[in-house]
Amino acid sequence: MDFVITPPDRPVLVVLGTDRRFPISRIFCIGRNYGAHAREMGHDPDREPPFFFQKSADCADQTGVFPYPPGTEDVHHEIELVACLGRGGREIRAEDAADHVFGYAVGIDMTRRDLQAEMKAAGRPWEIGKSFDSAAPMGPVHPVSEVGHPTRGRIALLVNGTTRQSGDLDQMIWPLAQQIAHLSALQTLQAGDLVFSGTPAGVGPVQRGDTLIAEVDGLAPLTVSVG
Repeated sequence: MDFVITPPDRPVLVVLGTDRRFPISRIFCIGRNYGAHAREMGHDPDREPPFFFQKSADCADQTGVFPYPPGTEDVHHEIELVACLGRGGREIRAEDAADHVFGYAVGIDMTRRDLQAEMKAAGRPWEIGKSFDSAAPMGPVHPVSEVGHPTRGRIALLVNGTTRQSGDLDQMIWPLAQQIAHLSALQTLQAGDLVFSGTPAGVGPVQRGDTLIAEVDGLAPLTVSVG
């Protein structure tokens, strides 16, 4: 095939303990999926159906360095458990969703909160607050064959050694299986899709020079320096 420009390399993730790579198709993120986080953002979690936004696939970053982005003075951390789909499908049943997951990773949904708030106030899409260079720091992918399907356990984020976020995976309003079922009822999911499953309470700003440690029970911790 003859391209008019050189196609960019497809973003990939390291698979823990192997030389293999996981190719990324799309990144879906659920909003306000922990009750305490929904309330700290000023919303009633009991009145919302699940909703999602997207980050570009090339937002995923495994360098361990988060370059502070331009155009903002208020970047927030949001730790999340990420499901990495090994199979796609349409109208996947929640009871079958686990069969579509290749593995799991620790991720951080970095957010330009000031830009997001400006877009919300103006009634505009707020992708600019969520999708930008290195906006999704991630750890290695842990295959299901090694870690199973995490449904409970501590999820936490520390900034310079101080715990900022802490919760349990079983506090999700919409468990990952239901998230995958909901997404697949609206569009065909693809192998390589990532699903960021929501963040517990305690989101807050990062500053240049900070060190973030993101932890999910059973997975390797993710350490990120703010450049």
